[in-house]
Amino acid sequence: MLEDLANGLPNYRLKRALPTPASITALAFGHSGHLFAGSDDGSLRVYDLSSFKVCRAVSGLPAEISSIVCFKRPGSELRDAWLACGRHAYSFQMDSPKLVQVAADATAAIELCEAEDILNELALNPGKTHLAFSTDLGLVGVLDLSTKAVSMMKKTHSSICGIVRFIPHRPREIVSGGYDSSLLHFDFVQGTVLSRRDMPPHPIADGISLSPPFVMSAAIAPTGVMAAGTADGRLWVGFGGEKDPPAKSKKKRSRKWEGFDPDHEVLEKIAEGPIVAMAFSTASTLTISTLMGCTTQYRIVRSNNAVQLVKIFQGQTTEITKVNALVIDSDERRIVFAGLTKDGKGAIEIWNKDSPP
Repeated sequence: MLEDLANGLPNYRLKRALPTPASITALAFGHSGHLFAGSDDGSLRVYDLSSFKVCRAVSGLPAEISSIVCFKRPGSELRDAWLACGRHAYSFQMDSPKLVQVAADATAAIELCEAEDILNELALNPGKTHLAFSTDLGLVGVLDLSTKAVSMMKKTHSSICGIVRFIPHRPREIVSGGYDSSLLHFDFVQGTVLSRRDMPPHPIADGISLSPPFVMSAAIAPTGVMAAGTADGRLWVGFGGEKDPPAKSKKKRSRKWEGFDPDHEVLEKIAEGPIVAMAFSTASTLTISTLMGCTTQYRIVRSNNAVQLVKIFQGQTTEITKVNALVIDSDERRIVFAGLTKDGKGAIEIWNKDSPP
């Protein structure tokens, strides 16, 4: 299997670099032809990827846009978007006749945290009925979009919570990750913790202590496999919650997600710096980026009852000196990175996959 994999390794090349006046802090694909990019100056740009021009925008929001969730509304070709900005989640309809919208044009502006706190990440469940969020004070909550009722989880992170995800095929379960080096798994209806995974400190090497294992990034595949990246350059992948285990597995389906099962995980040191962004493009392909833009794509390979993370591509951003976000097409045609340039402005790098000969 590994020999066959080596014969079809992907290669990505920089197709276009788009400069921006401010650092890009959040990315999302709308449909396949639109890229949503949020900045630390409170602006959103929607790029048409056929022309690389801005076709819609939001400006003048009161704080950094820390997260973007796009969703399809019946009757509209353009995707709508939820934006995390300061203490509020804003919803915008991008088919508005106004090409540049402002805060007053939002169809909803919901305050989700207290004055001393700010939002970090948003996640929308597949049914588009609930919006999960995480905050700087370590809180995790869920907004019911029909009633606008907010449910807060009873357990909090002891430091910044930057990660929140709905778990595929588990309608009432979410997972969060924080700078307290922990991943928490909740039943959000009850607000209770179902399981947790604490990242162990990395062994001290040559008398040098590495960064703490803050959870900086995470991704969940459609099958329920989860990955997380830490500040000390380690990649954790948990397979215990996989929905469709290999045929040889005798593991029975659990009443709850078991993604933190220590008997079904891989934890490897893969980088010298923080792993700040990642995304699954398929159930077995994971792309990660370090803060300084070193990008690696892994294929998850099962062989002889073991799991291996096989490196299939590696590259380095050229315009971006500090990466904040990445997204990848589900068909793996392109990877998009965004972040900060050396002159303190922003940039987006669009990498295309080489066509086969």
